[in-house]
Amino acid sequence: MPLVEDPLPVSPTPPASTSPLTVRRGYVSVIVGVVAAAVGLATAEVVAGLVDAWRSPVLDVGDRVIDATPAWLKDLAIAWFDTNDKAALLVGIGVLLVLYAAGVGVVAVRFGLRWGIVAVVPFAAAGSLSVLADRVERSWTGVLPTVVGAGAACGALALLRWSLTRGQAVTGSGGADHHSDASESPRDEVAVGAIDGRRSFLLLAGTLTVAATAAAGAGRWLEGRFSAAASRAGLSLRPADRPLPPPPTAAALDIDGVSPLFTPNSDFYRIDTALVVPQVVAEDWSLRVTGMVDQPLELSYDELLARELVEADITLTCVSNEVGGNLVGTARWLGVRLDDLLADAGIDPAADQIVGRSTDGYTCGFPVDTLDGRDALVAVAMNGEPLPLRHGFPARLIVPGLYGYVSATKWLTEIELTRFDQFDQYWVPRGWDAEAPIKIQTRVDTPRGLANLSPGLVPVAGVAWAQTRGIESVQVRIDDGDWQEADLAEAVNVDTWRQWSMPWEATPGRHTIAARAVDGDGVIQTEERSEQMPNGASGWHQIVVLVGDN
Repeated sequence: MPLVEDPLPVSPTPPASTSPLTVRRGYVSVIVGVVAAAVGLATAEVVAGLVDAWRSPVLDVGDRVIDATPAWLKDLAIAWFDTNDKAALLVGIGVLLVLYAAGVGVVAVRFGLRWGIVAVVPFAAAGSLSVLADRVERSWTGVLPTVVGAGAACGALALLRWSLTRGQAVTGSGGADHHSDASESPRDEVAVGAIDGRRSFLLLAGTLTVAATAAAGAGRWLEGRFSAAASRAGLSLRPADRPLPPPPTAAALDIDGVSPLFTPNSDFYRIDTALVVPQVVAEDWSLRVTGMVDQPLELSYDELLARELVEADITLTCVSNEVGGNLVGTARWLGVRLDDLLADAGIDPAADQIVGRSTDGYTCGFPVDTLDGRDALVAVAMNGEPLPLRHGFPARLIVPGLYGYVSATKWLTEIELTRFDQFDQYWVPRGWDAEAPIKIQTRVDTPRGLANLSPGLVPVAGVAWAQTRGIESVQVRIDDGDWQEADLAEAVNVDTWRQWSMPWEATPGRHTIAARAVDGDGVIQTEERSEQMPNGASGWHQIVVLVGDN
């Protein structure tokens, strides 16, 4: 099959009696580029599915985009897309790939195949460099999906361009039907030839598209072989050695719209840097305790489960949670006490930081001083079932009182004892504080902001949290009135949020409802507003509601 290196010729204006069988150059170029890119990406997906350690170049590039994203843009993405920020990133990458692929097609059609192949090189380079710059040390063979995919894209470019030149029955070959409108510039058109030639090109483009779709599906099926779902489904965790009693009945208010005392696993927020959920099989998993310890440890999953298992009710909060946001949730966790585990390893008195490392290279770091008796866990279960894959299966860290970015390592593989002056965890170089105790927060769950209400008695209710200190009281203010004490549900413990409510006699008009909390140390939640960066948002949650005249 010949590979044409010269730009496709522009045919002279044919006799006016011929039929208009031309296709605008721009449309042809876009088809060529996008179809070639689809073939390349689908091929890369198939190759990536052959080996567990290999990944699609789209995911590798996406991970590096996440690593390079400045903190303000990360918070903006979460504010716009909530927990769908990763899906939005993938859509954005897809849009950019389509635009770039269209550009490659333009280059290949207008300037020749050689230049089209050159235009593919940045794609291959970006994917390869993303592998080599991964947070986890990976073999150079990880670039193979990108390289093979780029080669397939170049092959598809050659096929499509050959089909175009094969159909050029207009440039002096005779017998081809063609017509050109004098109002259109020949430079904006490329002849696809007679009807048979055009059909041949479109048939080839369609065939390659179908093949790419099938290959992408095959790649996902191959990657599915490495799923940890079967490993998780096969587990039967024993009960806690020290089980907790059910929470007090009075800890949960019977008011519509209030966040439940325990957040269902399916509704629990997920914020992390993993573009796709890591698949870690429990049977192959191990946890190492390293660094400034007297005796390094390495435990298999079964060995971890053989230790004493305890339960703890803990509310987790993401530092990216804005005032009144939903990046907070409560669960009953099952796991091994972190202080017991580290006591067996023996902590060097000079160590002041505990670093959790994830299977994907992500790191969290928090003070050794947090081993002060609080229920910090290496958790293996959540709300009565093994950790969901998206929440860190097989094991993760849970440390009450600290924002997740410094403490809640998911897909945990290593705990290292070190010093703050020797190591910065993932987010510190990106401008976030090294230590991040959770701030007092209150949220109005009901009524919702901008709700249209009827006059009369309306329950105002929500949740408040100040992990490790607990909530002593919640106060509510309507418009510019006095602060009024809300009724508190019974506390589960100092590490979980507390529900509250206050009856309000709503009158017609526009009203502002504000809430603030007082923690167990007597500290009143500050009115001063601060953004999430560098150590969590602060300020009162306020909503506006509209009460009708009826």
